[in-house]
Amino acid sequence: MRVGIIGAGATGLAAAYKLSKAGHQAVVFERAPFLGGQASTFDVAGARLERGYHHIFTNDTDILDLAKEIGLGNRMCFFESKVGTLYDGKIYNFVTPTDLLKFTPLNFINRVRLGMVTLLIRRIKDWHKLESITASEWLRKYAGSSAYDVFWGPMLRGKFGEGNYHRVTMAWVWGKINTRFASRNRGVGKEMLGYPIGSFGEIFDTLAERIAERGSDIHLSTLATRVEIEGDTAIGLRVTHSPATWTSPQPLALADENPSYEKEFHNDANEPTFEPFDAVIATTPSYAFEKLVPSLPSDYGRKLVDISYMAAVLIILVLNRPLSHVYWLNVADRSIPFVGVIEQTNMVSPEHYGGKHIVYLSNYLSTAHPLYNLEHQGLLDEYVPHLRKINPDFDTSWIEESYYHRVDAAQPIIGVDYSARMPDHRTPIDRLYLANTTQVYPEDRGTNYSVRMGTRVAQMVMDDLRSPK
Repeated sequence: MRVGIIGAGATGLAAAYKLSKAGHQAVVFERAPFLGGQASTFDVAGARLERGYHHIFTNDTDILDLAKEIGLGNRMCFFESKVGTLYDGKIYNFVTPTDLLKFTPLNFINRVRLGMVTLLIRRIKDWHKLESITASEWLRKYAGSSAYDVFWGPMLRGKFGEGNYHRVTMAWVWGKINTRFASRNRGVGKEMLGYPIGSFGEIFDTLAERIAERGSDIHLSTLATRVEIEGDTAIGLRVTHSPATWTSPQPLALADENPSYEKEFHNDANEPTFEPFDAVIATTPSYAFEKLVPSLPSDYGRKLVDISYMAAVLIILVLNRPLSHVYWLNVADRSIPFVGVIEQTNMVSPEHYGGKHIVYLSNYLSTAHPLYNLEHQGLLDEYVPHLRKINPDFDTSWIEESYYHRVDAAQPIIGVDYSARMPDHRTPIDRLYLANTTQVYPEDRGTNYSVRMGTRVAQMVMDDLRSPK
């Protein structure tokens, strides 16, 4: 069996690995010149670093098992989490129950209420009971207006923006809380976060090697332009080929601007060619998939176009000293134009990066937001003055390098009753499958769930082709 896969992120590579292990040929087409998708890496300060911050939890068994299977289990390291919230110019630790009791922006009664509501969410076993109510409604009712306005509200706004945060289902918050609690020692101790010490790029490169060893192919800088349909069955792909397949890790500098890979292919020398396949798996965002398959039935097509995404816009700083003591800092101050500060070197030692300190300034924006359209220097100029609200001693001389990265389909907006509107992996076109971040619900997007989804969809393909309709 020959299966075409669009996308060499965690989902596409996991699917290709599963298929190749079973003796099938997988052919992966990736428009970018690198592996890994949203968890791809670049070289910085003598090491490889993810373009967007990534970590795993202790219960992320799919990626942990995969790393062990490909010989990288000993590269996974776990660290005590250092989480905080910035409110009114002060960083409050949020690691232990004692830290919650010290969160003075809320009075004592509301601090206790905030903690009790978090435990209540953890004890709800059936997330379906929360699906028909928004997070804003539920949290205001049970945590109270004060806790919502100071803690929950800023976090939802930061993730989904002013125009969308009130639409998000409470089931999404349930998924986030349960994932984090499950990564605590015995459920109540300190949270543990994992990171592959050679970066996620090492996992993807090794995975690609294993795929190639079994006779499958990965084509980088190659654009899939159309899924070819005959009758009601997918029969192959139209693609613009790159000069070569993936061979070995290639260090890549991070471009200052968000690249548009499509423009590389729109010329006479790269006319799309037809590649026949027994089945096709697409890991593209929903809006891109709908354009690849214009013959999709209208009801399934509506599910795709009805899904909205937030873009992730990141500035990555290389500093000569630490910015704070916190790894993950939630910004609960709406005067600050970014919503998260992830200091990588408060998890992984600065020595790993030549003694430098690595900081992500994270934002989730709609494509209509003014900050989305700023270029690297303009966004940096907008952000830098606010770093003194995190560390009053901060000076621009601390910045040795900076990088810019943007992902347009970073965070699906998960509204109420989403499970009824979530597109199926099996599309109405026979032998055509979709696997993307809109389909991991009620869990949130993450490398572990992408690996799980890729493995499951690959199994679907094998099951379906063994028992054709």
